[in-house]
Amino acid sequence: MIKSLKRAVFYAHHQKGNHVTLCMEKHPQVRVVVPNYRVVKKGTLRNIIRDAGLTVEEFFELLQGKVA
Repeated sequence: MIKSLKRAVFYAHHQKGNHVTLCMEKHPQVRVVVPNYRVVKKGTLRNIIRDAGLTVEEFFELLQGKVA
């Protein structure tokens, strides 16, 4: 999930425990906190996608390696 968000112009700002805070390159005030777990719950994933300003379809394209 973190790699996919990095493809969508986010960068890792910092990490505290198992949670990574990602910021958008052009708008650093846009932050997304992502749990660094192997399995993320469905609702948590949807909230992360929404907070990142992406649609579910855009996120799945990023997962497949397509650049936004």
